[in-house]
Amino acid sequence: MNKILTIFALIGLVAFQACEGPEGPAGPQGDQGIQGTPGAPGAPGVNIVGITYQATVDFTEEGGWGVALDFPEELVESDVVLAYILWDVIDEKPLWRAIPQTIFFNEGPLVYNFDFTQSFIRLYLEGNIDPASLDDVWTKGQVFRIVVVPSDFPDSRIDFTNYEAVTKMLGIKDSDFTDLEVRK
Repeated sequence: MNKILTIFALIGLVAFQACEGPEGPAGPQGDQGIQGTPGAPGAPGVNIVGITYQATVDFTEEGGWGVALDFPEELVESDVVLAYILWDVIDEKPLWRAIPQTIFFNEGPLVYNFDFTQSFIRLYLEGNIDPASLDDVWTKGQVFRIVVVPSDFPDSRIDFTNYEAVTKMLGIKDSDFTDLEVRK
């Protein structure tokens, strides 16, 4: 049995030796593919920009601890909405966190959350804590940024919870954000 294994090992060694050597000449050029649509995702020089909004909101008991914001124009059904909350300002630079965002208090968790349709986004508080017991710092003057990622966004690996990565990938600047008003 050992002799058979030794023979197979020698044959394998000789076979792998045959795989070495200089690269051969290039083959003939293949047929030209079908021309894509100009401006299609992934086409050179195409910059896909998401729609961007900003809103400053107060969460109140009268509002059911939530607010609705109407989009100025209806979104495409397959678009994705991302929402970020201004969490802190460090060295004059804003720190944005993706929502849902959970904070743990002794009384229970508080979650900043959202949902959306093609025509509006709803930002709201939820959790086991009574929002009425919270200090105003958690409920008043909360700043949110909303980024609508187009349905034709090229397939890429990006962490959508990372605000800086998203805005960089989509070419978004602070000046691109337009204000949304809370629905009355």
